[in-house]
Amino acid sequence: MQSSIWSRIRSRQRPARGRRARPLYCLGFGLALLAAAGLAGAQTLPGGGTKREHWIAADEVLWDYAPSFPIDPMTGEEFTPEQRVFVEDGIGRLYVKSIFREYTAGFAQLIERNEEEMMSLGLLGPIMHAEVGDTLVVHFLNNTQFPASVHPHGVFYNKDSEGTLYEDGTTGADKLDDDVPPGGTHDYVWSVPKRAGPGPNDPTSIVWLYHGHRPEVGSTNAGLIGAFVVTAKGKAKADGSPKGVDRELFTLFNIFDENASSYLDINLSRCASGSCDPEDEEFQESNLMHSMNGLVYGNNMYMMRVGEKVRWYLMAMGTEVDLHSPHWHGTTVLYNGNRLDVTELLPASTKTVDLVPDNVGQWMYHCHVNDHITAGMMGMYMVMP
Repeated sequence: MQSSIWSRIRSRQRPARGRRARPLYCLGFGLALLAAAGLAGAQTLPGGGTKREHWIAADEVLWDYAPSFPIDPMTGEEFTPEQRVFVEDGIGRLYVKSIFREYTAGFAQLIERNEEEMMSLGLLGPIMHAEVGDTLVVHFLNNTQFPASVHPHGVFYNKDSEGTLYEDGTTGADKLDDDVPPGGTHDYVWSVPKRAGPGPNDPTSIVWLYHGHRPEVGSTNAGLIGAFVVTAKGKAKADGSPKGVDRELFTLFNIFDENASSYLDINLSRCASGSCDPEDEEFQESNLMHSMNGLVYGNNMYMMRVGEKVRWYLMAMGTEVDLHSPHWHGTTVLYNGNRLDVTELLPASTKTVDLVPDNVGQWMYHCHVNDHITAGMMGMYMVMP
């Protein structure tokens, strides 16, 4: 049973053409971090602005929520029995998931993340950048065994690029974006008007989510979620990222509910210890992964240097328990001109904050909700000289 499941997963990780993509596994804990940037095609549009193309697939992977296991990086000691509820009991810390991954043009080759990028971005999909006036084109390939789609927040799109299946009175080509079948492709075209860019009180760039919407609950809990940044007109570098910013960092605060994932049945066959009865409350609790970018218990690490202008993009997803309060030890941040070291997020909300680190050392960064702390929603950042 299990071997046939893994055969299906491996066979669906092959891109449409070119070399076969290797499965993505979460790499070990380390200390270095490189700023991440997606590879995109860029073309100047006749009316101004730039057409920015990305080749993004939904791929099935075996995801490791706690690659440092059995050591908790926050304490340097082995995970406690209370922590092991989430990283060892039931299915454990390894789950079959689907995530967005970026390829070179034509899906010729997977753009693999290095260890440092994995510790920062985790399972978050490719980061895209655009300036107000640009157009984003996402060439999408569904390498999973379920129907999939891509739905963006904030930008302008026609009905053939909404990526959401519901009765909206459209037919034909306008429905092809809603339900891309396994092995299928679709081109999503999103224009970036002024109303998608920063407002009067915002910094020069803001962040938006994109995510699967087929179905939304099952696909986002499976891992199909990413982010893109929109920079104000005239404030962007050639790649669309904001001028005057030395480093961009991204955090998705989300309790991934593996009980509601599209892959629950497959993951049930991978029961690691004890009972994996879907009706058992303790088992259900073990499948609530309180993560930052899909990593728990200090397996995140963000790097920066003293004096850099750091822009940190915050996002959340989930359900009514996903009330998050990001907190930085050892620094403060600016949000819309307000000084703080804790802010708040609700499901599907986003915030952009700025900081200039001045305190050398390794610092805790976590959600300040008590239950979320004990369940593992914590990471670290390091300020280097």
